[in-house]
Amino acid sequence: MLVRSALHQAGACALTELLRFPAPEQRTIPCGCGHQARYRELRSKTILTVLGEVVAARPYYLCPHCQQGQFPADAQLDMVDTSFSPDVRRMQALVGQQAPFDQGREQLRLLAGLQVTAKSVERVAEAIGADIARQEQHEMDRAVQLHLPIVIGEPVPILYIQMDGTGVPVVKKETVGRKGKIDGLPAHTREAKLGCVFTQTKWEDAGFAIRDPDSTNYTGAIENAEQFGKRLYLEAWNRGWSRAQKKVVLGDGAEWIWNLAQQHFPAAIQIVDLFHARQHLWNLARLLHPQHAKRRNAWIGLHQKRWLDKGKIAKLVAALRSIHTADADLAKKIRNEADYFANNATRMNYPQLRKQHLFVGSGVIEAGCKSVIGQRLKQSGMFWTINGANSILALRCSHLNGRFENYWESRRVA
Repeated sequence: MLVRSALHQAGACALTELLRFPAPEQRTIPCGCGHQARYRELRSKTILTVLGEVVAARPYYLCPHCQQGQFPADAQLDMVDTSFSPDVRRMQALVGQQAPFDQGREQLRLLAGLQVTAKSVERVAEAIGADIARQEQHEMDRAVQLHLPIVIGEPVPILYIQMDGTGVPVVKKETVGRKGKIDGLPAHTREAKLGCVFTQTKWEDAGFAIRDPDSTNYTGAIENAEQFGKRLYLEAWNRGWSRAQKKVVLGDGAEWIWNLAQQHFPAAIQIVDLFHARQHLWNLARLLHPQHAKRRNAWIGLHQKRWLDKGKIAKLVAALRSIHTADADLAKKIRNEADYFANNATRMNYPQLRKQHLFVGSGVIEAGCKSVIGQRLKQSGMFWTINGANSILALRCSHLNGRFENYWESRRVA
C-alpha cells in the first residue's frame, strides 16, 4: 500500500505537469451571446483523479459584452462544473448503483485510496444516471417516430418479454394525494415498472425451456404504463424483435401488461404466469376453507390439477361460478376470480405451450424485481425522490446490461 501510495503521488505530480496548459495563441473564442470572449489568464483548479488530487492550470476567457467566463479545456477534459475527473465519476457511479452511497464511499477509500463523501457519491451517481436516462428518452422518442435503426444479425429462435411492477419507498412529497393499500392511510411507495428481454434456443431432454446464458437485459422506471411501453419496445427492438422467429410476452394477470402487449407486441404469444394463476386458486381456497387444511388441499387438487394445469379454463370458470354462498363479500371475490380466469383463458393453454418448449413462468422478471430494484432501492431506511430512484435505476440497468462502459466511451469520443 505504501508503494502504491508513492506511485500515485508520483503519477499525480506528472499529471499536474501535463495539465499545465500554455498561454493560448488564440486570444479570442466565440461566446454564446454572439460576441468574442477574450483570453485573460491561466486559472488553477484542484481535481480529484484516480491518482489523487492534481492541479490543472487552464486558460480563462471572459466576454466583455455579457461578462460570461469560459474554460474551453474543462469541456475538452469532460470536467465542466465538477472537481472530479471522468474516471473518478465513473467509479462513483459504479459503486453508487451497486450499494448505499455511504458504503460506496467506503469502497472507494479502501479499494482506490480516494477520499470522497457519501453525498458526492449520491450526486455523481444520480447525475450520471440522469444523463443515461436522458439518452434513453431520446432513443424512445425516435422509436415513437419510427426512426429505428435496423438491427442486423442472425435470426432469434425465441425472444421473450416479461414485465412486472414493485413498490419503491419514496419521500412524502411523491405520494401527495395518492391512496395507500389500506383504506384511510396514505401511500408510502410508488410503483417502479421493470421489463426484461431474453432469448431461448434450447430446452432440456424433459422438454423444459432453458434461458440462454447472459441473454437478459433489463429496463425500467417509475412512470406510467404508456411511457414504460415505449421503453420496453425499444429494448425489445434493440435485442432483435424484428428477427425473432417466435415472440412471447409473459406476465401476471395485470390489465396494464396485456394492454401494452396488445399495443406494442401484437404478434407475440401471450402467456399468464402459471404460478401466479395457481396463487389465485390458493387465495380463493383459503377463503372457502379457512379452517380446514384437508378440504382446502382437496379443493386445490380438483381445480388446479384437473382444470388449470390441463388448460381447461372454460371448465374451471364454470366450476367457480357454480359455487354458491350467502356471504356477499365472498361471492364477489369468487366472481372476480372467475372473471380473471375467463379474461385470460387464451393465455393459459399450458399443455400446448409446453409442447412448444416455452416458459410458462415469469420467474426471470420476479427475480429481476428483487435483484435490480429491491436490493438497491428498497433497503431499510431508504426513501427516494422519483428523479433519484429513476436515475439510479437507469444507471443500474445500464451496468447490468453491459452498456456502462459504452456510455463512458461515448463521452470520451465526444
